[in-house]
Amino acid sequence: MQFPKPLFNLCFAVGLSCVVVPALQAQGTALSSCLEKGKELFSQQQYDKSSEQFAKCVALNPKDVDAQLSLAGSLLTQDKLDEAKEHFNVALKNMERTSPYWSYTYSMLGDIALKQQQNDQALEMYQQSLQHNAANVNSLIGKGVIIEYQGNKKEAAKAYTSALAVEPLNLVARKRLINLEPDYFSDEAILNALKQRYAIAPETTKLTDKDRELFRQIHSAEQRRGVEYLKHKYPKFPPEYTITLNKDTDFAREILSYSGYQALQSGLGQDAVNAFQKMNVPLKDVFSLRDKTGQPVFDENSFLTEAGIPVYSEALKGKKAFLLPNEDVPPTEKEIMKTQSIAQRLKDEGYIEISRSEFAMLQQTTKCPAETLKTDLGVRVVPLTKHRLRYFVQSKTLPATDALKTVPYYYIQLERSKKNPSIQVPKNSVVEYHKYFGHAAICLDDGKPLLQENY
Repeated sequence: MQFPKPLFNLCFAVGLSCVVVPALQAQGTALSSCLEKGKELFSQQQYDKSSEQFAKCVALNPKDVDAQLSLAGSLLTQDKLDEAKEHFNVALKNMERTSPYWSYTYSMLGDIALKQQQNDQALEMYQQSLQHNAANVNSLIGKGVIIEYQGNKKEAAKAYTSALAVEPLNLVARKRLINLEPDYFSDEAILNALKQRYAIAPETTKLTDKDRELFRQIHSAEQRRGVEYLKHKYPKFPPEYTITLNKDTDFAREILSYSGYQALQSGLGQDAVNAFQKMNVPLKDVFSLRDKTGQPVFDENSFLTEAGIPVYSEALKGKKAFLLPNEDVPPTEKEIMKTQSIAQRLKDEGYIEISRSEFAMLQQTTKCPAETLKTDLGVRVVPLTKHRLRYFVQSKTLPATDALKTVPYYYIQLERSKKNPSIQVPKNSVVEYHKYFGHAAICLDDGKPLLQENY
């Protein structure tokens, strides 16, 4: 279909592609003149003034699709999404069934929904657009982006492939398709990709899980600008470190050879060690670092792991995103909520929370080991992380047969009363019994209580 001369070029806000709003047949000299003036302002990047001008055009004829689309496009360029959406919808209401702009308008509504993170609605708009024009590159890419967000990377790759079939030089579609290669490549394609990089023997015919993972790692390194890193690191760049695919074409692409990948990993590892040492991490601890989820930063070859790359990136900014060997993995929100739930239940049952130092004081005063405090003296220990624990003791008055379990509370209150005399120290028959017979501690040398609960 041949469109009239375009009114203006519009690169829509989410950055997927550049689309064109063609000029419709002008309805009247005044409206035509108005649109031409708006077009001129837009071409000069005076977007506020162009919107004002196009609004005047809409006022001349609110049903004019050209005016509505022009105003909507100008507003979209300024990220005035709700206003743009309103005018695109007005244009749809007034659009003739034979209009060539159905696909374009739905595509722009898809862009707006995508920017507003309304993915389901955006996908619906892109689907509507493609029903009117299956070759709408903008909608194909937009559809691919949403499907990719949803995790269906193979279908997303199909959408990007379709976009490239229409517009082979579309850089957005090509970049996103390349990024998905490990997810949609067939076994044969991965084998060929590894052979191109000299990572496996030319005669290899069967792809192993190890080969697949190697391709993913090399591909990931390439996407993180590994080639550029090596060229910056080596003034005299070894040519064997890279291979150029589709050389001397518009689709030329430089990839890492296996030796280049190894050099990259080695160089990154050395640079990372230096970066961590600058952050005062002892060399003996560097290769034991973990990220905040507990994943190792280095592998057995002293190369940065996938988890280690962002940790190293943060270190270059002087930010600590790692855990030292003696540091716990921070609890997740789910783990925190679970611990809080247990703590609240214990408090409802009459327990009070004590500090770690108070727990240590109980061990020293009663001469009871931690396990005895938990099993016989009623102390409850709730783990937050491996080394971060919360401690609780029973504060209720219990029957004589359970008096042993109230001993910790007695000593806690006794210790606290030294700092705050207003705190009342409860009576405890077990402690009084021990004091009467001159026993200095609750437990014997073997760590067992001197008295059982039914003494």
